Amino acid sequence: MVITLGPELETALNDLADIQGVPPESLALAALRDRFLADSTRLEPRDEWERGLLEAAQNCGVSLPDSALSSDGLYD
Repeated sequence: MVITLGPELETALNDLADIQGVPPESLALAALRDRFLADSTRLEPRDEWERGLLEAAQNCGVSLPDSALSSDGLYD
């Protein structure tokens, strides 16, 4: 398969590849894998309990620092 990139995308890919110190082809393949093969690496539940747990889980994007989970800061 041959993919033809527009000049803006090619420039952005080359610039980011230079910053990361990798060939542009490797960066493009990694991006395509992340985009199109991410679902194939999903965790498959083994039973109904795990299925319910995975359905209830949410990706919040960040984890809270330890100080946010303690009431110590309230009394300062």
